[in-house]
Amino acid sequence: MCVLALAWQAHPRWRLVLAANRDERHDRASAPLARWTDAPTVLGGRDLVSGGTWLGVSDEGRLAVVTNLHTGAPPDPQAPSRGQLLKDLLTGTDPALALSSDALATFNPFSLIFITGGEATFASNRPEAIAHPLTPGVHGLSNAALNAPWPKTERLKAAVSDWLTRDSDEPETLLHALADDRTAGDARVPALSSIFIRNPVFGTRCSTVVTINDAGQGAIFERRFRADGTCDGQTTARFTWPASDVL
Repeated sequence: MCVLALAWQAHPRWRLVLAANRDERHDRASAPLARWTDAPTVLGGRDLVSGGTWLGVSDEGRLAVVTNLHTGAPPDPQAPSRGQLLKDLLTGTDPALALSSDALATFNPFSLIFITGGEATFASNRPEAIAHPLTPGVHGLSNAALNAPWPKTERLKAAVSDWLTRDSDEPETLLHALADDRTAGDARVPALSSIFIRNPVFGTRCSTVVTINDAGQGAIFERRFRADGTCDGQTTARFTWPASDVL
């Protein structure tokens, strides 16, 4: 992902609300949102180059989402795939091991949010490897630190907060917010400053909204885009988290 806003335990009706855009090269092969044939409890898109994912949920009460970090240094082509880390978190038996400092340090720069067992964790590996609990509230994440006040991150956080305030239950308002292609017009922020990136080489490949209510009933909505920014299809899937993971 390249920008996301997450409401975690921020509303009595909604356990979790996530709105996120994945920005990637348009020529990188990907599979749309679906249950994985090799891990049927997992719902998510699939990177067909590495076999990992950028965002996924599982029937076992897990959610994982990753963003790349911009540090100015070129990525290490020999480093393991960050999407593979998410696959391990969604399907593995020992998430704590996958989030250990030694394990995190092997990847190119990233930040991620991982939820399991009713607890949320924020992890990153720059400037050093960290993993700590994520507090309840509305959080924003792009290619910088958690809740860094980038204009696009702030706009998306505001959209999620407004959705909660209106006590909505439909995803279209959030999908519309994810289609916002206004640039920041500010020299202090990176050139790719809009929520939705419209570029024929590298741009927004899909928008995703995840909602999980107080009973653990979840829905995930994915809208995919071509290189010219037009819609290339959409998928909706339902899932349920275990009662033990719903406070």
